[in-house]
Amino acid sequence: MSTIFLLLILLLGFLITFQIAKASEYVGVLKGEKKNFEQNNRINGFLMMAFLVLGLIGVFWCNELYKGKILGESASVHGEQIDNMLHITLIITGIVFFITQILLFWFAYKYQYSAKRKAFYFPHSNKLEIIWTVGPALALTVLVGFGLFYWFRITGEAPKDAAEVEVTGKQFGWIFRYPGNDGVFGKKYYQNISDKDNNSLGLLWDDPYTHDDIVTSSEMYIEVNKPVKLIINSRDVVHDVGLVYFRQKMDAVPGTPTTLWFIPKFTTDEMKKKLNNPDFEYEISCDQMCGKGHFTMRGIVKVVSHDELILWKAKQKPNFVLAFPDKDPSSQPKIDTVPKLPSSAAIGTPSTGTGLLAKKN
Repeated sequence: MSTIFLLLILLLGFLITFQIAKASEYVGVLKGEKKNFEQNNRINGFLMMAFLVLGLIGVFWCNELYKGKILGESASVHGEQIDNMLHITLIITGIVFFITQILLFWFAYKYQYSAKRKAFYFPHSNKLEIIWTVGPALALTVLVGFGLFYWFRITGEAPKDAAEVEVTGKQFGWIFRYPGNDGVFGKKYYQNISDKDNNSLGLLWDDPYTHDDIVTSSEMYIEVNKPVKLIINSRDVVHDVGLVYFRQKMDAVPGTPTTLWFIPKFTTDEMKKKLNNPDFEYEISCDQMCGKGHFTMRGIVKVVSHDELILWKAKQKPNFVLAFPDKDPSSQPKIDTVPKLPSSAAIGTPSTGTGLLAKKN
C-alpha cells in the first residue's frame, strides 16, 4: 500500500512540474522570446547562487551532525592508520571540491547572458593544460602512495606472536577454525567437505594435527591488544570479509587463501560503553554480492581478555570429537584405579596373611 501511495505522489509531482513548464512556455510566447530568455537566465543565475549557499550549509551541517557518530573510534591499531589516510584524502579532495564548486556556481551567476557582453573564445593554453594535468597527478600520487603503504602493512607478514584464525566463507555464513594446543592447523581437502558428517572444512582425519582443531560457525573469539592473523578462504563463490569497526576488508577467494592482520584495541564490553549501546557486537559481514542470501551473511566477533579467551577455548570440543563422538575422552568409561581384594581375602582368614583377626585371643 505504501509503495502505491509513493508512486502516486511521484506521478502527481511530475504532472505539476509539467503543467508549470507549459504555463511558463505560454507566458514566454506572450512576452516575447528574447525577453523571456533574459528573464529565465536571471532566474537560473539566482537559483545557482541559492543552491551554492544552501549546498555548502548542508555540507557543514551533515559533517557536524554525523562526525564520529556512525562508526565511532577505530577499534584496531591498523584502523587508526586507515582513518588517517581517509582524513588526508578528504582534506585534499575537499579543498578541490570547494574551489571548483564555488567557481562553478559563481561563474554561472556572474557570466550569465548579457547583450552588452560578448563571449571570449579561448581555444588552448599549454600552461593551463600543464597545471591541471600535473597538479592532480601529483595529488593522486600522494594518495596512492599512502594507500599502498597501509595496504602492505595490513597484508604483510604478521608478528610471530600473532594468534591465527582461519575464516572460511560459504553461502551464506562464516566458519572459524582455531589451531589446538599444538598451534598447528591440520590439513584439509575440499572433496572431504561434508556438513552431515560434521566436517564443514574437509579436514583430513589421518593428519593428527586436525584432531585438536576447533571449528565454530557462530562467533569468532579474538584477544584484545594481541595481533591476530586471519587466513581467509571460501568454500564456494567469492565472498569478502568486512570488519567495519576494525577498518579491515579482504576478499575470500575459492582456492586462493588471502590474509590480513590487525590488533584489536577494545573488548566488546568496552565498545558497548564507548558507544553507549548495550546491544553492540562487532560484526563480520560479507562485502561482496554472493547470491540471494547475501544480506543474511553476518557473523559476530567477540573481543575478550586473555583469560576469557582461554576459558572459552577450554569449553570447546575439537571438530574431530564432534565428527567421532565415540573418540571423545570425556565419554570413555572411567577405569577404577583402586585395587580390589581377592575374593578369598575374607576378614580373619589366616591364609591371606593380610586379613584382620575377628576377635582377640
